Amino acid sequence: MPRPEKVQAVADVKGCLERAQATFVAEYAGLTVKEQRELRRGLRAAGGEFRVVKMTLARRAADELGRPAFKDLLAGPAGLAYAYDDPAATARLLRDFARDHTRLLVKGALFGVEVLPPERVAALADLEPRPVLLARVAGALKAPLTAMASVLAALPRGMAIALGALAESKPAAPAAPTPAAAAAGEITDTSEAAAAPPPAEEAASTQADQAEEE
Repeated sequence: MPRPEKVQAVADVKGCLERAQATFVAEYAGLTVKEQRELRRGLRAAGGEFRVVKMTLARRAADELGRPAFKDLLAGPAGLAYAYDDPAATARLLRDFARDHTRLLVKGALFGVEVLPPERVAALADLEPRPVLLARVAGALKAPLTAMASVLAALPRGMAIALGALAESKPAAPAAPTPAAAAAGEITDTSEAAAAPPPAEEAASTQADQAEEE
């Protein structure tokens, strides 16, 4: 039977995986304590964090989440870099840090339900910052369909985050009236009101005037 501390550790990893928009697996062996602190500070500034966890516990958390393909990356001494805000910013920070510290090796990432190999992580790091990307998508929505298709084709797979953020910023269209509302008389037809016959009092008054004239 698993010990309580292991159960809690698996639950912690599982919670981070669920909360993160992307999780990067990085080998860090050989980094000094100072370099690890520098890496953690950079990731916090990018809206993420770096945690060293036992890979056996991480694989168990991946199993519980139904991410078996992610387990192949969870081997050997490695740490998990969680991107809670902008996956591209976290990927960019890891790439730049690895350029100056060759002992850091990014093995891949879990992006939503998709596992990214190192070359896909590099492509994610090359992505423009989110404000620029959203501006490009917004411009594409106003452009002809051919221009919009070319912009969307340039985006890497899994970047529905940017499109979702853009869609959420648009006001919702007013709802059309339901048939029930129309039947209840909530919608009036002014043309019918104008064509309605005169009231009974006006008809009686007209007949009385005609009788006096005769």
